[in-house]
Amino acid sequence: MTDVEVEIEPEEAGIDSVRIQRLGKHLSNYVDDGRLPGVNLLVSRGGKIAYRYMYGSRDLERDLPVESDTIYRFYSMTKPITSIAAMQLYERGLLQLKDPISNWIPAFANSRVFVGGDASNPETREAEREITVHDLLTHTSGLTYHFHMAHAVDEMYRNAGFNWTTSPGDLEAQCQVLGSLPLLFDPGTEWNYSYSTDVLGRIVEVVSGLTLDSYMEQNIFEPLGMVDTAFSVPSGSEQRFASCYFPEGADRSAALLDDAQKSPFLSEPEALSGGGGLVSTMADYHKFTQTLRSGGALNGQRIVGRKTLEFMTANHLPGGVDLTEYGRPLFSETAYDGVGFGLGFSVVIDSYKAKVLSQEGEYGWGGAASTAFWVDPIEDITLIFLTQLLPSSTHPIRPEIKALVYQALL
Repeated sequence: MTDVEVEIEPEEAGIDSVRIQRLGKHLSNYVDDGRLPGVNLLVSRGGKIAYRYMYGSRDLERDLPVESDTIYRFYSMTKPITSIAAMQLYERGLLQLKDPISNWIPAFANSRVFVGGDASNPETREAEREITVHDLLTHTSGLTYHFHMAHAVDEMYRNAGFNWTTSPGDLEAQCQVLGSLPLLFDPGTEWNYSYSTDVLGRIVEVVSGLTLDSYMEQNIFEPLGMVDTAFSVPSGSEQRFASCYFPEGADRSAALLDDAQKSPFLSEPEALSGGGGLVSTMADYHKFTQTLRSGGALNGQRIVGRKTLEFMTANHLPGGVDLTEYGRPLFSETAYDGVGFGLGFSVVIDSYKAKVLSQEGEYGWGGAASTAFWVDPIEDITLIFLTQLLPSSTHPIRPEIKALVYQALL
């Protein structure tokens, strides 16, 4: 028995048991034609699991199936957890959202903004103001990612040692480097998906006096019973770890990218990435989403206040605009039209503009290997989808899953 088995019949949860089968059939097509290695999906309503679907392989090369306790790279689904960690410190009065981050990382005290030139010879000016904690939580800091391939500053990140497999030292060293590089824009003036949450993780370390993994273990994982969530695959659990794939050829079939038995995730990382470093399981992340769904507590263990969570899952973009109006049109783990951003979560603010069957107030995020979750407070739904195909922009799985869930509601 696992704690991610179906607990209630679909009809008891207000879900059509015939129509919801369309979801599994659709996902199985992705596996059968080779586009995905395997899929693992959970839908709950009213706090009860009403639909589960597992199909395909966690390791194609060894012919190992997807199982309930398969361990996945969660990549950016780490971000909401790090954001909760930071807000726990806020709730204790140890930091304020308006605080400049140079209070804890002096390298950011004199940030400059890129205004011209190229990666080799950038022209910069002094930033209008310092980056704040709120800027990190909302991705309005002016930081960027090495993989955007859209701007000279992205290239400067790559030149400084940031890439998919290595980085310039541990988390403290990374922040020193990031603080020395120019910003894309003045803090608070635009939205850009970035290393903001990694920097936020470093602030958690400095404020708490604990390493990020220790802080999360003591304040989130242990209270919620998340026994398989960590910055590397737990010792003794290597056989449960999924391999990661990438699309290859005209048919975009899944080809091996990171062998589960040789992966860097099998050993402790040099830098604890609050933006993308966690591995986890369906059972563990279900505990996290149920905590969100129930207002910040699970089984008597409260990790964040109800009002704090409501604040985090509201749209914080100025004037209530969406990411299309305020963000740079680059890769992220959400759509832009009709979607705003809170403190660590995307938030649906206009489903009609999004042109995806969804619900205003629904919040969530995804990971680079095509994983995703969302929480819908109005319809009282949580969903988690797990697979391992990088990048997540390869297939339109997320909006397809939304349509297939909502079309089944009675």
